[in-house]
Amino acid sequence: MDHLLGLLSIHVQKGVNLAHMDILGSDPYVVFRLGNQELKTLVVKNNNNPVWDEVLTLPIFEPLPIKMEVYDKDRFSRDDEMGDAELDIKPFLEALRLRLNDLPNETIIPTIKPTRTNCLAEESNITWSKGEVIQNMVLRLRNVVSGEIEVQLRWVNVPGSKGL
Repeated sequence: MDHLLGLLSIHVQKGVNLAHMDILGSDPYVVFRLGNQELKTLVVKNNNNPVWDEVLTLPIFEPLPIKMEVYDKDRFSRDDEMGDAELDIKPFLEALRLRLNDLPNETIIPTIKPTRTNCLAEESNITWSKGEVIQNMVLRLRNVVSGEIEVQLRWVNVPGSKGL
C-alpha cells in the first residue's frame, strides 16, 4: 500500500462502429492492462455498437499509460483482435494534483486535443463535476479498419495510500 497512488475507475460506456469479425457480427469485450494487472468487461453478443456500461477499477502505482484491447469472443478458436488504444492518464492525474475545490459544476479544467500519438478520436475535457474530477474520452482503435470506445475516468482516493 506504500506505493499505491489511488484507484482509477474506468466507466466503459460503449463501442461505436466496431469491425465485423464474424459473418453474423462480433461478440466484443474490452481488456485493460497495466503492468501485470488485467481487467475485462463482459462479452456483448452479436453487436458492433455494444453498450457495456461497466465500471472497472484499477489500482494505480505509477502514472503509466493503460493499454486497452478489444477482442471478438470466439467459441471454438482463439479470440480475434479488434483493435487497441492507449489511455494516457498523465493529464488526468495532473488535473487531480491541482486540488481544485469549490469550482462551479461542469468547469472544464483542461481540454486534451487529439494527436497522432494519444488515440483520442475527439477533444477530451477534464471536468470538475459534482465535487470530483472526471474525464470523458472517445478512443479511436488502432490496427483495425474502424471502431471507437467511449470511457469515463474517475479517481478514488484510498485511505492510507501514498496518494497524489
